[in-house]
Amino acid sequence: MSQEGYDHATVEERWQEAWDDAAVYHVPDEASDPTYVLGMYPYPSGKLHMGHVRNYTITDAYARYRRMRGDDVLHPMGWDAFGLPAENAAKERDTNPRDWTFDCIDTMRGQMKSMGFGYDWDREVTTCTPEYYRWNQWLFRRFHEAGLVERRDAEVNWCPSCETVLADEQVEGDDELCWRCDTPVETRELDQWFLKITEYADELLEAIDDLEGWPDSVRQMQRNWIGRQYGSEVDFEIEGHGAVTAFTTRIDTIHGATFFAIAPDHPIAEELAAEDDAVREFVEEEADPDGDEPNGVAAGLTATNPVTGEEIPVYVADFVLSDVGTGALMAVPAHDERDHAFATKKDVEIRPVIAPEPDDWDGETVPDAPDVEAEAFTDDGVVINSGEYTGLDSETAREKITADTEGASEATQYRLRDWGISRQRYWGTPIPIVNCDDCGAVPVPDEDLPVELPEFINTTGNPLDAADEWQQTTCPECGGPATRETDTMDTFVDSSWYFLRYVSPDLEDAPFDLDRANDWMPVDQYVGGIEHAVMHLLYSRFFTKVLADEEDLEHREPFTNLLAQGMVQLEGEKMSKSVGNVVSPQRIVDEYGADTARLFMMEAAQPERDFDWSEEGVRSTHRFLTRLNDLVEDYAAGDVATAGDGDAGDGDAEAADRDTIDDYVADETDAAVAIAGAEYDDLTFNVALREAQELVRTLRSYREYADPHPDVFERGVDVAVRLLAPVAPHLAEELWETLGRDGFVAEAEWPTASVDRDTVERRRRLVANTREDVRDIIDVAGIEDPERIDVVVAPDWKYDALEIAIDSDADNLISELMGESHIREQGDAAASYGQDLQANREALQETLGGDAEYDALRAAAWLIEREFDAPVSVERAADADESVVSKAEPGRPAIDIVE
Repeated sequence: MSQEGYDHATVEERWQEAWDDAAVYHVPDEASDPTYVLGMYPYPSGKLHMGHVRNYTITDAYARYRRMRGDDVLHPMGWDAFGLPAENAAKERDTNPRDWTFDCIDTMRGQMKSMGFGYDWDREVTTCTPEYYRWNQWLFRRFHEAGLVERRDAEVNWCPSCETVLADEQVEGDDELCWRCDTPVETRELDQWFLKITEYADELLEAIDDLEGWPDSVRQMQRNWIGRQYGSEVDFEIEGHGAVTAFTTRIDTIHGATFFAIAPDHPIAEELAAEDDAVREFVEEEADPDGDEPNGVAAGLTATNPVTGEEIPVYVADFVLSDVGTGALMAVPAHDERDHAFATKKDVEIRPVIAPEPDDWDGETVPDAPDVEAEAFTDDGVVINSGEYTGLDSETAREKITADTEGASEATQYRLRDWGISRQRYWGTPIPIVNCDDCGAVPVPDEDLPVELPEFINTTGNPLDAADEWQQTTCPECGGPATRETDTMDTFVDSSWYFLRYVSPDLEDAPFDLDRANDWMPVDQYVGGIEHAVMHLLYSRFFTKVLADEEDLEHREPFTNLLAQGMVQLEGEKMSKSVGNVVSPQRIVDEYGADTARLFMMEAAQPERDFDWSEEGVRSTHRFLTRLNDLVEDYAAGDVATAGDGDAGDGDAEAADRDTIDDYVADETDAAVAIAGAEYDDLTFNVALREAQELVRTLRSYREYADPHPDVFERGVDVAVRLLAPVAPHLAEELWETLGRDGFVAEAEWPTASVDRDTVERRRRLVANTREDVRDIIDVAGIEDPERIDVVVAPDWKYDALEIAIDSDADNLISELMGESHIREQGDAAASYGQDLQANREALQETLGGDAEYDALRAAAWLIEREFDAPVSVERAADADESVVSKAEPGRPAIDIVE
């Protein structure tokens, strides 16, 4: 369906070509520390979806804004091009992953260009090319040399549908589903390659506090994922099996341990399962770590408490996890909710050994035991029923019990596990290892990199296992026959350093130019989905820290500021092909234009918020752009008087005899600049755009109500175009040319204002309150046809009194006010106003000064005249009747309406 309005297709194509021809977005290598703006690069799935469009409009708008601020801006794009979906798509289409991937890239690159995204395409990277993944292999060698690579048999997450290993971070939800296909994940024992991210666990955790430009939610997700806990390790002797170490953060409760529990896959549990049918049945059929309540089976063994010597029963329990702590724990039902639930179910003793600390505790009297039959008491408190430790506070007891108990020691545990990068797939970076019978696993030398993928083999399982000729090679150490590693790397390796490759994408002897990286990095503004909080973002931080230690990178964090953008929804649901509620970006571009899609997305909500796609909202945005186009074209055609000599575009021209309406429009132009710039800085585009759109509405009203002053009107449209240029760049370029400006608006200077935001907000509050008061008076008094409206500004002494009241911390404000002779001279009026100020001290707000209020109200009088079709007079207190003046206050002028 065609839309009325300007010819968006012609406009957008014209300026996209012009930008390309002029290389507007190219950043030369010689640039000094450009502002680095980056959106998380996409997986080339075939076509852009609305989530892509929102992400990349955010970064594009910010990059354009920073460029207009005078910055060199690095704003690149690339492709996260390896991965299982391409392999599956190739199998379905009887092609190969490479061809399918590059077809998708071509399509998506074209769509990005049609959206007007201003990327430096000279820096494009594609991770599935040997020119890129060679450096994945090079980095693997550097990590190996640093002792951060290990191969070992490991229990791994296995997706039977994808037929590959998953990292812990790729197993989602309580149901433990594959992040790609939602298949329930299984556990297998496989020989795997790991990157030892746990070596950096402490720094990764502690440096989170310094990531002040990151959302608190993302920082907390990373803290939780790393999961550092301080506690104690303590040995319990289990009959027939020797000492078993348990980790606990609450060794102060050890006197209340009434049973011991081991994980279903603990070695002792596996031994028992081989000889005890009840244990075997539980382990193989009943254990459910994700169940709503803990379950277990008696092991028929006892464990000896190392502090008390007491023997307590051992259970195999599904709430104990082998990869958390040691896979074994002392259970204290009185002080742990999970232990309490299990003990209640199995009728095990619940023995309180910690009591709440009374508010008036003297440090000596032992408080009474809490009632723990119904629920556990889980806080720290005072130790009770614990022999020589009774009467100690929990923290002191933890220290003493750990120190006094043989075999116990302070310990730190982490939820974070080493990063298993082995994947049994074809479409990924080959792990650069050859396996030699004599030399073992040998890294491929740098000079033999890249190890390139062979031709695709369409088979089940790991396709590289079927690449017999490719596998056969020689050992780099002994020269004997050897075979290549057939696992490929987790694709998160690709994205853990890609932002560095943009700095020098064509460099042939290193992954990145070190000097340039040290100058240009870290990324100033990064934008992407919050779903990457504990995968991509954590891995990127890890890689950056290793490169700082091993390759002299001067920064240890990759991203200074992070914005996690919200979803684009339709009727409250995330857009999804499976749900069938997808809106095609290309259709919107075809029907309404890229500028409409971009502007609607940015004005609909703050970037981090979810928002609902609305076809009516899109149409409304298109109508606005059409009105803007008409406004500027009418001006250029002479429907508004042309400006005098000089360039009004910089906003410095002022006519001495300007009418008050001109004053208002000039002030509102300044106001829009003052607010929009700060909001662009903060990426709150919706607020910035509201200012630009309100300015356009003001200009249209100005043209309809008065004969606009040419300089004022020209500056207004000039500013409106520049404020909209980051988000609606094509039309802005067209209108910039229509205004007769030189060069691209994409490279124009951001407008400046001579007013600050506080002044703007006070002035607007004054005008809005005054208009509302006029409405209220007319409504309450039932005035149908006002003859005249008089607005009277408060006397100067009231402004002084208000300022004193705001700054004062005196108990007796009235006394302080009366200390000022010019206020005291006002007699009862001063006393009455002082009492009002005293009563409302907490709510007082600064206002404009008396002269500024007078000027602002005179400038805005036309708005009241237009609304009520009556002349408006604005008077100073000295020129008005005292009966009216007495009602006037700073920020709230008196209003007298004559019928």
